[in-house]
Amino acid sequence: MRIYRTLTTYIARTYLTALVGATLVVGALLMLFDVIEITRRSGSKAIGIDVVLEMALYHLPMSLQSALPFVFMGGAVMIFWKLARSSELVVIRAAGLSVWQFLAPVIAVVVVLGIANVTLLNPLAAHLYTKYERMDAGMDSGVANPLALSDGGLWLRENNPEGQVVMHAQGVRQVDNALRMTGVTIFRYGPDRRFESRIDAETAGLREGALVLTSVVTTYPGRVGERAETLEVPSNLTLPKIQDSFSPPETVSFWELPAFITFFEAAGFSAHAHRLHWHSLIASPLLLIAMVLMGAVFSLKPSQRSVNWLFRIVGAVAAGFGVFFFSKITYTLGLSQTLPVNLAAWSPALVTTMVALAALFHLEDG
Repeated sequence: MRIYRTLTTYIARTYLTALVGATLVVGALLMLFDVIEITRRSGSKAIGIDVVLEMALYHLPMSLQSALPFVFMGGAVMIFWKLARSSELVVIRAAGLSVWQFLAPVIAVVVVLGIANVTLLNPLAAHLYTKYERMDAGMDSGVANPLALSDGGLWLRENNPEGQVVMHAQGVRQVDNALRMTGVTIFRYGPDRRFESRIDAETAGLREGALVLTSVVTTYPGRVGERAETLEVPSNLTLPKIQDSFSPPETVSFWELPAFITFFEAAGFSAHAHRLHWHSLIASPLLLIAMVLMGAVFSLKPSQRSVNWLFRIVGAVAAGFGVFFFSKITYTLGLSQTLPVNLAAWSPALVTTMVALAALFHLEDG
C-alpha cells in the first residue's frame, strides 16, 4: 500500500510538471499570435507596444480556455512517453498494476484542475476578456459600446448631425417581435454638446426609424415642461441591436451566468447562447478527462522504436483535432437550436470518453 501511495504521488507530480510545461509552451504561442494579430489590426493607428501587450495578456486566459483540452492531452502524452522511454511503465506493469491504477492519479489531478478552472479561473478569464473587448472596441471605433442592457435598464447613446441623444429605460421587455420600454428618459444635446432638452415618457415602443413615446413631458432650459400624449423621436435603435448588446457568453463568469440567464429570459429575451455556454463549462472537466484518456490510448503501449512514437503522436494530434472539430460542430448546431442544449454541450465529452474507454479496455484486456 505504501509503495502504491508513493507511486501515485510520483505519477501525479510528473503529470503536473508535464502539464505546466505544456501550458507554458501553448500560452507563449497564443500570446505571440495575439500580439501579431492585434498589431496587424491596429494598422496605421498609433498604438504603443505596451497597449498591444496589455490587450494580449487580457485575451490570453480566454484563449487558454479553448486550448485546455489540447494542453491536458499533450501533458498525458508527454508523461506516458517519458514513463515508456525510461522503462518505468514496464516495471509498473510488471508489479501487477493495471492501466486503471496508474491512470487514477492522473485523472484525479485532471478532476481537481478541471473544477478549479471552471470555478476560479473562468471568472478571472471572463473579467479580463471583458477588458480586452472594451479595448478592442475602442481600437476599432474609438468609442465603447453605445448600447448596454442590464438589470439597471437600457442605456443608449446615439450621435447624429443634430447632436447627441442619451436614453435610459428603466424596464425593457420583448413581447413577440415587439419591444416595450417603461420609465423612459431622453436627454438631447446639440452639436456643441450643450444640453437642449429632456423628455420623460411612461412607455415607449419601436417603429422603423423612430421611438414612439406615450404620456410625454418635454422640458427645455428655462421653460415650463410641455405635455403630449405621443411623440416620435428619430432613432436607429432596433430589436436586433438590443439582442446583440447582450454580454457575450465568454465575458460572463460561471457564477454569474445563472442569474444572467434568468434576468434576460424574464425580460422576454433569448439567453440560449449563454445557457449553452454554461452547460459547456459544466461539461468541460469531463472533456478534459476524455482527452487525457485519449492521449493514454496513443502512448501507453511500450515501444522503443521512434517511428512507432511518431505515428502515435500524429494519431494523438489527429484525434485531438477530431474532438475539437466535433465539439465546434455540435456547439454551432446548439447555437442554431438544431440540437438541444444538453446534447450539444455534453455529447463531445461523453462520446470522446466512451471511445477512449473502449480503446483502453481493448488494449488492456483485448
